[in-house]
Amino acid sequence: MDDRHRALDRIAQAYQAQPRHLTKRCRLEQTLLRLIDSEWQDGQRLPGHRALCAELGVARNTLAGVIDTLIRQGQLVTDHGRGTWVSKRLHSWEREMADIGPISRRANDILGDVGASPLQSGAFVPGVPDIAHFPIARWRQLYSRITVPHNTLLLSYASGGYGPLKRAIAGYLARWRGIDCALDQIVITEGAHHGLQLCALTLADNGDRVVMDSPFYWGARNVFQAGGLAIEHAIWEPEKGYTGILPQPHPRLLYFTGTHHYPLGVKSVSTHKRDLIEHLGSDWILEDDYEFGDGHHRELSFDPDAGNQILIGSFSKLMFPGLRLGYLVVPRGLSDAINRVRTGVFREGRLLDQAVLATFIDDGDLDGWCRRMASEYLRRQQRLHDLLVGTPGVIGVSPPAGNISLSLALSPTLDDERLSKALLNRQHLVTRPLSRVCATGDHRRGLILGVGMVEGESLERQGRRLAEGIREFVEQNRQPPVHSRDG
Repeated sequence: MDDRHRALDRIAQAYQAQPRHLTKRCRLEQTLLRLIDSEWQDGQRLPGHRALCAELGVARNTLAGVIDTLIRQGQLVTDHGRGTWVSKRLHSWEREMADIGPISRRANDILGDVGASPLQSGAFVPGVPDIAHFPIARWRQLYSRITVPHNTLLLSYASGGYGPLKRAIAGYLARWRGIDCALDQIVITEGAHHGLQLCALTLADNGDRVVMDSPFYWGARNVFQAGGLAIEHAIWEPEKGYTGILPQPHPRLLYFTGTHHYPLGVKSVSTHKRDLIEHLGSDWILEDDYEFGDGHHRELSFDPDAGNQILIGSFSKLMFPGLRLGYLVVPRGLSDAINRVRTGVFREGRLLDQAVLATFIDDGDLDGWCRRMASEYLRRQQRLHDLLVGTPGVIGVSPPAGNISLSLALSPTLDDERLSKALLNRQHLVTRPLSRVCATGDHRRGLILGVGMVEGESLERQGRRLAEGIREFVEQNRQPPVHSRDG
């Protein structure tokens, strides 16, 4: 078998391992990205386009679109009539920037972070909801209904957000979180990261301290890092609370994830949060409630009547990532300052999307979706939990909690970064190593998993492959026994 036939077989294997409910284009793009990133060498020639299409059962225009995208990203180069090749010279952002000029230390840190990976789909990629079953036909119907000539004002800049959406969010928070807030406390954002950025810009200066949990949510860490804040960590353990040496009191910001801890995937504990709040006495408390929840677990420390607490929410994790809409609930009197900062730095818009979302909530579609998916995610977590418990090297699996992520605790002797790479290379499974989001002094090892992109028979198959991949890694890295020698 020549090299091109071997490459064709390898592409077919990796393509078949992609979740079946994704579009063919998405599956093919993620397949090629994974192979370029982890297996192929610079100059590797791809099989002919006609052979690829025949082997994978994709249309020529689908393949052409993927190839064009990867060429524009610098992953591939082509010479029409001669073929397509991998271009590692362009693939490496470090080499690209060396030819252009220096970039900031902040950008270097973010580019090397686990969340900056181009691989954002796959069986267990964390942080991605179920987009295959979202009622997109209903969403398009609402968009068509609202996009009419007498709504041309929706094409202009916003001023603090669309009023009907604020009312819809207030009702949603009352039903699902038991929070009673005024409309002037709600600020519409373009997702949780944008909300965090607005808080950092408005409430903190360069060099101010922010305290986060360990393990921490890498997206929030990146926002604070880009804002020039000094990041400190408090180590949190679900059964014990905050352990070890805590940061010094009076940081500018204190950041929590919401009803579910991310990335551990377990239910948070409000008493632990309140203990840390009392110990630190921070100026501002931010709580990021972006994970899915069933509405019955409300372990938030957030109090809408407190003068220094802010709730951050996002519909991207509830509905679909491309929506990019969220909200802040801020103390009375703060929304004007945040809105004016937003206007001065970012401008505002997306009123059409806001109007559609408001109708989606008011008509009961969001509540129905949340109830359905909370039950579905719980079933998926329970099955994956059962498949992984008892796997060699796995010392714990986070209990099912009805959200989109869970975590594995691994033996401290295992290298979770190497394991994550091995699962990607050998089993084509996308996981995140827990150690990369643990602070100095927090020596936990594990894997962060998502259940949003895998279900049913695929979950069963991929879960067994995950367990087998961990078992193989443990066997291959088992230390041989040391035999003592007499005299």
